[in-house]
Formats: sequence, structure tokens, C-alpha cells
Amino acid sequence: MIFLLLLSIAGLIDSIYLTWEHFNNVIPPCTINHFLPILSNCGEVLRSSYSVIFGIPLALTGIIQYGLIFIITLLIIYRKNVLFRFWLICQAFIGALASFYFMYLQIFVIKSICFYCTLSALISFTIFFLAYKKLIKERLTIRFFLYGFVYQKILKPIFFLFDAELIHNLHVDLGELLGHGFLKKIVGWKLKYTSAQLKQKLAGIDFPGPVGLAAGFDYDARLTQILPSLGFGFQTVGTVTNSPYQGNPPPRLGRLPKSKSLMVNKGFKNKSAIIISHQLKNLQFEIPVGISIGITNSIKIRTVEDEIKDIVSAFKIFEKNSKKNSYYELNISCPNLVNAKDISFYPPKILELLLSSVDSLRLKKPVFIKMPIEKTNEEISSMLDIIVKYKSIKGVVFGNLQKDRKNPSLVSSEVKKFKAGNFSGKPCEQRSNELIKLAYKNYKNKLIIIGCGGVFSAEDAYKKIKLGASLIQLITGMIFQGPQLISQINLELIDLLQKDRFKNISQAVGHTLRGQTL
Repeated sequence: MIFLLLLSIAGLIDSIYLTWEHFNNVIPPCTINHFLPILSNCGEVLRSSYSVIFGIPLALTGIIQYGLIFIITLLIIYRKNVLFRFWLICQAFIGALASFYFMYLQIFVIKSICFYCTLSALISFTIFFLAYKKLIKERLTIRFFLYGFVYQKILKPIFFLFDAELIHNLHVDLGELLGHGFLKKIVGWKLKYTSAQLKQKLAGIDFPGPVGLAAGFDYDARLTQILPSLGFGFQTVGTVTNSPYQGNPPPRLGRLPKSKSLMVNKGFKNKSAIIISHQLKNLQFEIPVGISIGITNSIKIRTVEDEIKDIVSAFKIFEKNSKKNSYYELNISCPNLVNAKDISFYPPKILELLLSSVDSLRLKKPVFIKMPIEKTNEEISSMLDIIVKYKSIKGVVFGNLQKDRKNPSLVSSEVKKFKAGNFSGKPCEQRSNELIKLAYKNYKNKLIIIGCGGVFSAEDAYKKIKLGASLIQLITGMIFQGPQLISQINLELIDLLQKDRFKNISQAVGHTLRGQTL
């Protein structure tokens, strides 16, 4: 960037000199070359009709061009905004194109070459070459920025005019369609970014990237084929239950733009374990796919024995059919079970009964527990003390939805629009981070931690990772920022890792707490 500044200054000096010569009616000296007389007449070039456009000397436009290059380069150095990088490329291209045209005029029309004009052209070509080289290095950054700009400024305002669940369903339909053949390849070509620096092996599973789709978006397992093309490193299907459930009374989804949140009130809407099991039967997965399992949201589930039997039955269905999923996620923390709202797995004795029943199945795949975020540190620690006893339980997810309607991140006027449901996104972020830190500090060698809640950027994801999360899940950030967000996070995580001198993302896990008493 410093060299670009120097080149723009050189171009400014050249253009200022030629502008001064023009207005003072002075012909600058040019070296006479007897072997190449075409080089010998600067005056013929500078006094030609082509040296002025609309009464303005071209040298003056050079001052404007190089001045803009100088200013844009300074903005890139001090503001580091991708928009300025894109502007630099465009401005450099304009300068190079104009210089190419003027060189053509000198050689083939005027048939004389001005040394100072040629010097300016060489400076313009060099600036464009360096800027283009920079573009190649950062082309993905610019591409994802432009995708995000189009989504956030054009598409999202249109989507947000319609019912949230309707738009969700349309996007799932589109995603399922794009997950096959050449359409999938096109999406991957334009939207996918992964890196070897982001690969990890956890619980015996190879994760190509740290960002996964959380449970609650693809609850009927229709997007397993397209998600890798968006840059996802893993996905959780569901939550799936033993029996089907059509969902809570609408509205089941709502938007809180000022709060950067979604109201969620689906209550484990899904087709049932048996149907989804058959849907997944013959599919191949490019990334690890987990299946979130929860209790059926039914008034028929009345006792602890009923609820445990219901969950165990769902596990048995997937195990019996030998699905190619990589892991399970046991969701014990959904706050929207309107038909089973009096049932809780939080009391230590009930949690122990549930986990011992699941552990007795001798599952072939690891289990992660989806945790609540509204419980106190003491309550969470009591739950974790029980969870670490069971070998089949390899990790926890922090966490589920925000139940506190007075959370500081929630705008009260938006919350009042919804009588039921709980909230995702930014209102979950702080408590999620606190619980990640708590779990890593006390159980880092016993549990893999997945961070979920409020991830809208690479910085949000990296903060969770440095607090102790090995993996990240999101939904709301993608809805607000756009489908390019996942690869954008992957790309920007590389820069953050390099800044901290980490070769692999696993080295960053828990970095914030290192040196503290663990």
C-alpha cells in the first residue's frame, strides 16, 4: 500500500506539472531521439485537439485521478473497509483504460509520443497491476461483501415484507432444489470457502470447518446436500421427535430487526423420527450431519418415564436404520414445548435418569447436549457434573433460546408484538459466552463445547472460540446477514488466526483463558 501511495504522488507531480505547462502555454522539454523521431515532439501531443476534453486539459483529470488513488489508499490503510478496496480497483481500472486509449492516440493517431504522458501511463498501468494483484488476494472478501450488500440492502427488505415462516419455507424449498447437480456446483463455486487451517478432528469426527447450522432451521432434513456449498463445516438436523408434531399455533417465527433476533415458537415441529430416518437413508454427506433429538411435544407425555421412553425410542429408530449421521444432539432445553411444558430434565435426578437411559443404548455415535442459558452458573455446573459421568456424552452446546423478555439486548417495543415464543440471536450472545467460559474453565478436558447464539460475524465466532468453543453454530446471523456469512466467517477467521500466530483453529480454542487458573 505504501508503494501505491508513492506511485499516486508521482502521478500527481507529473499531472500538476503538465497542467501548469498547459495554462502557462509552455511546452515541456522532451529528449530528441534521432533514431526514433516519433519520440521527439511533446508539443505536438500536448497541443493536439486530443489533449483537451470539454475544454478541460487531460492533465487536470490526471490530478483528480491520482488524487483519488492517494485518498482511497489512505482510507484502506486506516479504515480497512472492503468497500474502499473495491473502489481502488475500479478507480485504477478507469485510469489504466484511459491511459491505454491515450497511448493508442499518441502512437497511431498523433504519431508522436510525449515523455511525460507516457510516464503517467506507466504509473497508471503499475497502479492497476498492483491493485489487481491485491484484488486476486482479496477477491473472496470483495465477493462476499458484494453478496452481503445485495442481500442486506435489496433482498432482505423484500423478504421482511412477508411472513417469516413463509419466507423460511420458500428458502428451504429453494435450498433443496439447489442441492443437486450443476446447480449445487454453481452455488459452491460462488459461495464456498474452506481452509485446512479450519479443519479439526473432534470426538472421532473430521470437521472441515468450525461453523455449523444449528438445529431449528432444517427440521425436516431437506438441506443436507446444499449446506456444504455454503461453506458449512457441519449441520444439525431437527430437532426430531419420536412422533410427528405440526408445530405450535402460529405465529411460529417472527423478526426483531432492531434486536437482531428472531422470535421462535415452533415447539419441535417435524415429521417424526421414522419419516426423517427414511429421508436420510440413501444420502451421502460431504460434512458431518448431526441429528437433534427431543421429546415429542404432546399431551400424551405426562410422566418422567413417558418422556425418557419417548426419547429413547427416537434414538433407537436412527440406530436401527444405521444412518450415516456423524453425531446426535440431545435437546433438553427447548422452552417452547406448550404440550409438555411441565416436564423438565433440569433436576439432577431426572437428568441422570435420562442420560443413563441414553448411555445404556451404547450408541455408535457421540452425543452432544443442547443446554439452556437461563439457568444460574451453579445449576449449569450441577448439570455438567452429571453429564461428564457418561462416556457417550462427548460435549455440550451453549445454548438454546433466550427466555428473558427483559434482556437488555431486546427492544421492548419489538418483544411486545409477540405474546408467545422465545428469542434467538444477539439476546443470547452474552450468556452463551459466559457459559462457554464456565464450561471450558472447569471441564475443558472432558467436554467438547459448541458455541451457539449471537454469531453475526467472524469476530463473534472467534470470541466464542477463544473462550473455549471448538465449534460454532448459527441460524439468526445467516438470516440477517445473508447466505455468504458462513464462508465470510471462514475467510476472516484465517486473518484472525494469522494475527494471533495460530496455524490451526484448534490452537485458538480457550486462548482467552490460558494463563488463568483453570
